[in-house]
This record gives sequence, C-alpha cells and structure tokens, in this order.
Amino acid sequence: MTVPQITLTAPVGPPDAPLVVLGPSLGTSTILWEDVIPSLAAEYRVVAWDLPGHGSSPAASASFSVEELADAVADAVLSLGRGAAPVFYAGVSLGGATGLALALRHPSLLARAAIIAAGAKLGEAEGWHERAAQVRAQSTSSVIVGSAQRWFAPDSIARRPDISGRLLHALQDADDESYALCCEALAAYDVRGSLGEIRVPVLAVWGEHDVVASEAKSAEIASAVASGTILEISDAAHLPPAEQPEAVASALLEFFQEAR
Repeated sequence: MTVPQITLTAPVGPPDAPLVVLGPSLGTSTILWEDVIPSLAAEYRVVAWDLPGHGSSPAASASFSVEELADAVADAVLSLGRGAAPVFYAGVSLGGATGLALALRHPSLLARAAIIAAGAKLGEAEGWHERAAQVRAQSTSSVIVGSAQRWFAPDSIARRPDISGRLLHALQDADDESYALCCEALAAYDVRGSLGEIRVPVLAVWGEHDVVASEAKSAEIASAVASGTILEISDAAHLPPAEQPEAVASALLEFFQEAR
C-alpha cells in the first residue's frame, strides 16, 4: 500500500483565519460542499479535497487504506504552509472515516472533527469487494441508480435537482479503478476498537433518512471518544451538505466556534 495523491481546492476566506478542511463521500467530489463553503468562508479559510480519481485528484493505481488517505490529507494540509496551527475538519462518509483516522494518526493537526454520515465501520467487507468488482467490470455507471437511492432523501432530488444531478455526473466521471480501490479501503476499515483514543472533540452527524450510516453509527462514535456529541440533520440521507447545506453550515459554525 502507499499514500495516494489527493488535490485540494484553492483556499477561500480570510487568509489569517483558522483553516477548515472538508472531505468527500465515495463517488462524489468537492461539489458536495459547494453550498456550504460560502457560509464557512465568511469566518474561516476553507479548502476541500477530492478522493483519488474523483474530481480533480489524480487516479490511483495502487492499493491504499483509509489511514493512508488520512496521511495524504495531513500532507496536503501541511503543504499549505500554515505552520502548526490545528485545523477544523468535516468529512462525509469515506471523508468522515478519514476524519476519524486523522484524529487517531495526526491528533495534533486537528482542533475539532465533524464526522458526517459515517461510522467507525461502514458496511461489510464482502459487499465492498463485490462493488469493487462490479465497477471494474461495468464502470461506475453501473452503481448510479443504487447510489442515488442511498444518497438522497425522498424529496432531495426534486428540491435540489441541479446539485443532485451534478453529483451523479461526478460519480459517472470518477475513475473506475480508483473507485474500486476506495471500496477496498472501506472493506478493511474498522476503528471501533480505537475510538477511545480520540481526544479531540468530535461532532457525529447523521441524516434522518440515511440507511448507510444511521443514528446508531453516530451514537457509537460520540459515546466512545473522549468528547463527543451527536446531531441529526432533518430531511437528509447520506449527503447532508448537498441536501441541507444551511443546516450543515449552521451546525459546523456552532461546533467550530466553541473552540475559538
């Protein structure tokens, strides 16, 4: 395994403000955070990152773990040259799993972490290996229908058709092998036994209609870390920042402000 390459968006917001780093869900891109970033950037310096082979990040050709994704994020953040000031992190699904790995492997880098629509373990290994094989054989186009059903609450696509459609196009455009490698990273991911080692404050967020990462996943995180709280986002499923950007922005601003 190796540390994969990822790409950050250009920073926005006041240059001297604390840094907020935003992470993606599998199959999405930084589009996921587009409607949240303006609210955050009024008070923070904000960057978002893409998974390997997604959005603007280069494709991966070698296996990597969620922990190595966390190392890649840490490297990218440090490359911004902002010194040793801890950053605020928020990530969705695989991006949330990466946030937990960051808190375990790079605790001095984080001030606070919001773990959204994620868990200390996500799905079962067999299912992830099956999806990886499917995408290698039939491309990411073959998982669009199933992803749309998991990603969005019943009225989300009708309420926000533009960003929903763009996210599904991002899935179709993702590199097949990179997507499969992300699936295999999730197959091996399980930090349930390590949650007690996380000392940075954690906000565990779930969407009301999320069938992938339910309230129980968030409760497991919040109850096991040293300082954890939970929050539900109403009328959202697996992609709350795209479905309910105002509610997510408000929750993050309140959570991050507590540390300032």
